[in-house]
Amino acid sequence: MANQHEHNHDEDNHDSHDPSEKKLISKKQDDHSGHSHAAPTNFGQAFIIAIALNTTFVVVEFGFGFVANSTALMADAGHNLSDVLGLVLAWGAAILSKKAPSERYTYGLRSTSILAALANAMFLLVACGAIAWEAILRFSNPPVVAGLTVTIIAAIGILINGISAWLFVKGSKGDLNIRGAYMHLMADAVVSLGVVISGIIMIYTGWNWLDPAVSLVVTAVIVMGTWGLLRDSVQLALSAVPAHIEVSAVDAFLRQCAGVTDIHDLHIWGMSTTESALTVHLVMPNGYPSDTALEEIVQALQDKFSIHHSTIQVEQGSADHSCSLTTTKTAHVD
Repeated sequence: MANQHEHNHDEDNHDSHDPSEKKLISKKQDDHSGHSHAAPTNFGQAFIIAIALNTTFVVVEFGFGFVANSTALMADAGHNLSDVLGLVLAWGAAILSKKAPSERYTYGLRSTSILAALANAMFLLVACGAIAWEAILRFSNPPVVAGLTVTIIAAIGILINGISAWLFVKGSKGDLNIRGAYMHLMADAVVSLGVVISGIIMIYTGWNWLDPAVSLVVTAVIVMGTWGLLRDSVQLALSAVPAHIEVSAVDAFLRQCAGVTDIHDLHIWGMSTTESALTVHLVMPNGYPSDTALEEIVQALQDKFSIHHSTIQVEQGSADHSCSLTTTKTAHVD
């Protein structure tokens, strides 16, 4: 396994204890197993292409929207602009997340990917609010819209956003930061599709009220799709257990390990949008098993649960080392 290292250290500020009663092991690994939730690490080219395509399209779409007097087209351009900002933010976070650890940031800047995902979700919601507000204002006096122009430009938008989203589709399944960028692009493709449909109908019917009506419908769809991204990013920002990890399953696995009679201080959190970490105290009355035994536990945590950085403290149960943050489920039982 590449990039492995081990070290022994004290996790809590307890008084000195007999080394035979307590030992820590920590391990960071690149996840090459079939259970990996980590996305491919190099999306630089994808970000460059998507940003260039969308920036060009924003200028073109807004210009034609203004000429065609289409609020749907101009709103779509505004949404595309938020995509460009979101892509820049996600790209910056992807770069920063690879920064090496330092004395101040001992985990590096991995968590910037979580902040970027959260910001992307907020950008989406703000953009949706702006689109909805403008559409509502236009209901009272819907302007005449150049349906053909709207339809052609929006169709180009579907193509641009579809290509851009395709660049990130693979990473969107395992990286919340990449998923945020992907959601932005897919949302724009859906908006453009709605504009195309309304444009075609307006050409044949002259129903100009369809322009703001479709904007409202599409906005509602995007908000519903964005909710999951917002929820997941907020949870990770609050150091919640990543969605793909079941705490009860991890708890059960650790308790059945050879020599373990109890566990406490089990904490699991997301270090970034692709990596997770765990700390736990294992009560083993017979004392420290061996480096090999703990290696096997750490490896199993990675293979079974995609937990990439595990720190395990072994105790014999002769003293209470539990902390005040321990949950009821994993509390030490005397």
